[in-house]
Amino acid sequence: MRSDDQLEAAVPPGVDPRARARELARVHDEAISSGRPHAAPRPIIGDSWRRLLGHGMDPDHGGTASVLGDDQVEQRRSRSRMSGLLPTLRTGLGEVADHDANIMVVTDADGRVLWREGSRRGGRGADRLGFVPGSCWSEDVVGTNAIGTALVVGAPMQVYSAEHFVRSHHPWTCSAAPVRDPREGSVLGAVDLSGPASSVHPTTLALIRAVARLAESELRARHRDELDRLRAVAAPLLAGPGEPAVVTDRHGWVAGVRGLAPLDTVMLPEQMGQRVWLPAFGDCAVDPVPGGWLIRTRPSDPPRPGTAELDLGDPHHARLRLTGDGGSWEHPLTPRHAEILYVLARRPEGRTAAELAVDLFGDPRRQVSVRAEMSRLRRHLAGVLDHRPYRFTGTVRVTTYTPSGGVPLPYSQAPGVRALRGGN
Repeated sequence: MRSDDQLEAAVPPGVDPRARARELARVHDEAISSGRPHAAPRPIIGDSWRRLLGHGMDPDHGGTASVLGDDQVEQRRSRSRMSGLLPTLRTGLGEVADHDANIMVVTDADGRVLWREGSRRGGRGADRLGFVPGSCWSEDVVGTNAIGTALVVGAPMQVYSAEHFVRSHHPWTCSAAPVRDPREGSVLGAVDLSGPASSVHPTTLALIRAVARLAESELRARHRDELDRLRAVAAPLLAGPGEPAVVTDRHGWVAGVRGLAPLDTVMLPEQMGQRVWLPAFGDCAVDPVPGGWLIRTRPSDPPRPGTAELDLGDPHHARLRLTGDGGSWEHPLTPRHAEILYVLARRPEGRTAAELAVDLFGDPRRQVSVRAEMSRLRRHLAGVLDHRPYRFTGTVRVTTYTPSGGVPLPYSQAPGVRALRGGN
């Protein structure tokens, strides 16, 4: 997965866009006709072309996906947290979208277009391309494009002219960035600015990233307010002596603890009952409170699970399932945690912090980031992960499920993970 800090403009400052477009057209024709995208203009574009050639996509027509009806679009809009961010996105991009035949597009995590706004000229061009509300702009449907490819690599993306895999998109340029839920790191959707190839500018990508980060900051502020309200509820519940307990919101963020080491989050299962088994605490009693849960733990060592199932079959929804004598537990994983656990599953002998830094970032100097992520994981997964070196404990039998064929997982873009998977 590419770092959000690694912005790479499709047309660097000082490069003639028209000359760049002619060169891209030549490279695209050569790569498609030969089936070998090694000469792609940028590695990230070459990776995308390679995925699509392996998928057998037709560069003249792309893939197929039906356009959702108005009722279906409205249903998705009502469920999407992106709807509450529209004022922020409009403030940041509205003026640019109204200028020079540009449009602003907001999608969900599947790449479905939910909102499209901007100039009339840009709207007419988008209509001809099928770039309309309800259409799917994922990479496996329309080929290399800023929205779909940004959702695959998990980072802001700019695509210009013949960098698009499908030829009908060559007259366009687009810049997009994923927007993540700060509570759990999952992608909520993407925001995009598209227009004619002549409108390409190296600063557009930085603008898109800034607006996406502003939207995420707004979500963080809302979540802080929600936690503050929950803390007022938690304080009297946790006052005085009693068994170890924690109050969390619906997503596992901690509002207060009693008799436990301080922690930020608890990995909760999707289904909460009166009793649940949690990897960090073992068997727990659960009571609902306004906005979250009161979780009371037993003062004993949490039972170790006997099996761990790492399910990477869905490119956007990796999951971990643990099963043992104490019960079973299932939880979605962020892309980064899925990366880490996949590497550890493939390397049962364990990995040092330096080795994991190479696996995840291609840079052994990123050990501080690795240790921070592993510390979070080990707090959540007591009895599942060891350290020195980092590995699954010897008592846990690990099974990994990965997709067969199709577009590789987003986190397979990490250098070490790609190597472990045989260069996919």
